[in-house]
Amino acid sequence: MTDACIEAPTNIEPLTYIVASNKGWHYPEFEKLKASQQGVWLWASDTQELVSALAQNASIRYVFFLHWSERVADNVWKNVPCVCFHMTDLPYGRGGSPLQNLIVRGHSDTKLTAFRMVEAMDAGPVYLKRDLSLAGSAEDIYVRAGQLSAAMIRDIVAAQPEPVEQEGDVVLFKRRTPVESELPNDVSRCDIYDFIRMLDADGYPHAFVDHGNMRIHFTDAELTPEGVTAKVCISKQAGIMNNDI
Repeated sequence: MTDACIEAPTNIEPLTYIVASNKGWHYPEFEKLKASQQGVWLWASDTQELVSALAQNASIRYVFFLHWSERVADNVWKNVPCVCFHMTDLPYGRGGSPLQNLIVRGHSDTKLTAFRMVEAMDAGPVYLKRDLSLAGSAEDIYVRAGQLSAAMIRDIVAAQPEPVEQEGDVVLFKRRTPVESELPNDVSRCDIYDFIRMLDADGYPHAFVDHGNMRIHFTDAELTPEGVTAKVCISKQAGIMNNDI
């Protein structure tokens, strides 16, 4: 009697992974994940694309939210593991504008926390934490955080760790508004440098001062022995924006 040759089933649907971000600087990291990882990888930059990606495949293993400013429907995070990335050592720094709130508090580095989405903001159990430098402009930091997020995604996909509940005292951050981007008075040159760079990212209200009916915006700050140099853009005031950061 000869042994039968048992073939592995061929109808197993590959796992699907969705990477969701409102910021285009994360897309190159998504492309690298798609090219290097097994499974089906889909990109979503807004709610419509997210809904479309969720509808494409029933075998969704994770949805990774790198930067997301829209509400996620309850039936999504309750049924699919949704992994969020937050730029603080949770539970310290739950809430909005984490990068800016960290820098104004004097932090030079932080943790990037990957946690599972739950109903309460930034309160879900933690998958991983990794060290993150806060050097450079806001956009430099966001790009660096995106690269670190991609590395953490690879670790999560490979190890599939069980998230553990957050430990420690909860410290809440308040989301900043555009009016808070006005340069403060009577601060040191280091504070001015930090204030300009923490707001220097595409799509964010840059640091400014008003002079008459003109608004002067500052970007590309550099700290020198003599003071702070920065790129200046002068325009007529168009009123305060309604969006926040």
